[in-house]
Amino acid sequence: MRIVALGGIGEIGRNMTVFEFGGKLLIVDCGVLFPEDHQPGVNVILPDFSYIRERINDVVAVVLTHGHEDHIGGVPYLLRERADIPLVGSQLTLAFIEAKLKEHRITPKTVQVKEGDRRTMGGFDLEFVAVNHSIPDSLAVAIRTAAGMVLHTGDFKMDQFPLDRRITDLGAFARLGAEGVDLFLTDSTNADVPGFTTSEKDLAPAIDAVFRTAPRRIIVSSFASHIHRIQQIIDTAHQHRRKVAFVGRSMVRNMTIAADLGYLKIPQGLLVDFKKLERSDDHKVVLICTGSQGEPLAALSRMANNDHAIKISEGDTVLLASSLIPGNENAIYGIINALTEIGANVVHKGNAKVHVSGHASAGELAYCYNIVKPRNVMPVHGEWRHLRSNSEIAVATGVEPRNVIIAQDGVTVDLHRGRATVSGKVPAGLVFVDGASVGGITEETLRERRRLAEEGSVTVLAIIDAETGTMTEPPEFFIQGFSCDPADLDKAGTAVEKALADGPSGRQGGRGARTLDPEAVIERATANWMRRFYNRTPVITAIVVDA
Repeated sequence: MRIVALGGIGEIGRNMTVFEFGGKLLIVDCGVLFPEDHQPGVNVILPDFSYIRERINDVVAVVLTHGHEDHIGGVPYLLRERADIPLVGSQLTLAFIEAKLKEHRITPKTVQVKEGDRRTMGGFDLEFVAVNHSIPDSLAVAIRTAAGMVLHTGDFKMDQFPLDRRITDLGAFARLGAEGVDLFLTDSTNADVPGFTTSEKDLAPAIDAVFRTAPRRIIVSSFASHIHRIQQIIDTAHQHRRKVAFVGRSMVRNMTIAADLGYLKIPQGLLVDFKKLERSDDHKVVLICTGSQGEPLAALSRMANNDHAIKISEGDTVLLASSLIPGNENAIYGIINALTEIGANVVHKGNAKVHVSGHASAGELAYCYNIVKPRNVMPVHGEWRHLRSNSEIAVATGVEPRNVIIAQDGVTVDLHRGRATVSGKVPAGLVFVDGASVGGITEETLRERRRLAEEGSVTVLAIIDAETGTMTEPPEFFIQGFSCDPADLDKAGTAVEKALADGPSGRQGGRGARTLDPEAVIERATANWMRRFYNRTPVITAIVVDA
């Protein structure tokens, strides 16, 4: 069996792993990665499908371990390659992806499973195991083939007191371990955090304190899929006799689905439309919205920028009930500063115990290794520091160091006769979604965008005599992104005229000057002048008009 991660190794997000056996392909998860500051204009980042594109008809199914965006967000783009690939997942996970696909006008073929189920898909014998995470209905999957058994945890932790009382099934892990797990793919996100992850219920006192002391409205920002956290907010609001409204399309959609399926319990009369809350007393209001990661278009970011129907006022309390995803720190602290400047009291993980992770810490991982006793280990879902820490835990529990593989996206790992080895590498680059464009944006495009943002742009309009190749009047400069003294531009114009007159041969051009590419000459002369006199490297664009 060949295993290829097309995303999720060396990064937090874009999770997608391909399993190949007997000429067939099984995919586990297909998520997105959210862009960082150095990727301006990008909506989301997808796994690279090029490895499977030529064999898309060999894909027997996509198993979705849970409903977070970094595990299901890429599915609409994968189904553009082939719309009838079966999607296998739990009830809630499938409900979330079906709602997302409806927006893309795709009707998927789905196979609903639950913990304890066992299904065969194209030569892959799949068994599903309950795991606890920050979203209900999460599953691990055991993949059996004639080449051996792989156990993929998905995202998980070992909360012994979860709100839905659905714990990680360590009994099933032990049973699979006794049968013989040839390769263990384990969640690495918290592998460098000692001990055990705090239980979700331990947040209750801190959340209650926020509600007890908030004098005016409470605005809670969370992931639109974090049902356990939102359940706690709803329960606490009910205790303090506050009405609750959901704000933001994805929040309303997901919470409606969760409530309809029974995963979210909302007391009768508690939930109202946020527009009706404008007539309520501030101390009786709770708004639950998206934007905990500083996303520019999310509700909280727009509130902080005074670009939303809901206006945050002095004395309001804003509760950020999610973790910081690596790479989003600047955006999040920018939101916190903007809200604080308005006069809001911002409560977040840094100053109150209002968030716990959904991922297993080092103690839980060691516990799992001792139960499963895998022959080979391949840490997944994490940055390099997480992967390294996870591998060290595996070795400490008795796994042979040579049997622990720290791979990277695109590395092929072959499982043969109980041994996993690196066998090669396939393309697994970043695929940028930019508006309606998928894959059209490159790193070169992003470099140019960063230059535009940091250095500005200069457009030079030059009117040139078609016969002589010389300028008929001084060039015009249109500057964006920085200030420039008009008197200095006269000097820049002189430099451009001289460059055109001299040409590469040092002679004034005639009719043959057209072969010198005047646009390039103008751009080069302007760039040299800007660098010399302003110490700037703006993006230069020359427009040449024949006189």
